Amino acid sequence: MTLSNAADGQVRRIALVVSYEGTDYAGFQFQTNAPTIQGELEKAIFNLTGTNRRIRGASRTDAGAHACGQVVDFITDSALESHVFISGLNYHLPEPIRVNVACEIPLEFHARYSATFREYRYSILNRTTPSPLLRRTHHLETTPLDLTNMRTASSSLLGTRDFRQIATGHPGDKSAVRSVSRWEVNDHPAMPGVIIVDCAANGFLRYQIRKANAVLVEIGKGKLPVHAMAEALAGRTQLQRQIHTLPAKGLCLKSVRYPRYDHLLATEGQHETY
Repeated sequence: MTLSNAADGQVRRIALVVSYEGTDYAGFQFQTNAPTIQGELEKAIFNLTGTNRRIRGASRTDAGAHACGQVVDFITDSALESHVFISGLNYHLPEPIRVNVACEIPLEFHARYSATFREYRYSILNRTTPSPLLRRTHHLETTPLDLTNMRTASSSLLGTRDFRQIATGHPGDKSAVRSVSRWEVNDHPAMPGVIIVDCAANGFLRYQIRKANAVLVEIGKGKLPVHAMAEALAGRTQLQRQIHTLPAKGLCLKSVRYPRYDHLLATEGQHETY
């Protein structure tokens, strides 16, 4: 095996950029009674290094959601070079999960708390017939959607505000204020019939993206007026009862940004695209 300059027994922190198709997993976070992304990664780390390690993820993606830019970190006393973690972990991981980048990173790095920016994409197949190729990664809407109205409504989601009204289960004693810099609705440039909703913020609340996009879809169908998004954010009681949650399968974590560490994580040509 290839060794780094670190001696065995010297504690190092390794960061990974991971992609996964999450259909068959009960989310990112470890569970004792169901397969999870965290559980599979920790199992692979043990099989490669012989040591049990707990990983930390940038985002606890929902059951059935996907990622092409999830970031995790863990400590190890293994002297394996960083690139060996890519091939070694991928050997032990199931096919729906792949490590694309591995690097040694300062010990103070934290995949979740060091992040300043997260970008997600929600993919909608907007046509009358399902696609067997996209059924696990795109939400099907058979009613034609008005993208102009959806774009107008999405502007209400921009800025720094309290998003508690379109989230689920956020603790009452914790701030629900987040800063959203992007919420864009567009046709996919290379996939006719596919609508993509790209959103970016310093962080998101549980189900915030899926609930907000559910309101946008209803606006796109003409079932709700354009101002309904602003009404939802304001917590209008009558509207709150109408807000459902779009399926997780359309959601993908695209990227996580770290101004102090991006140069270490951005290995040329290794990141997945979505």
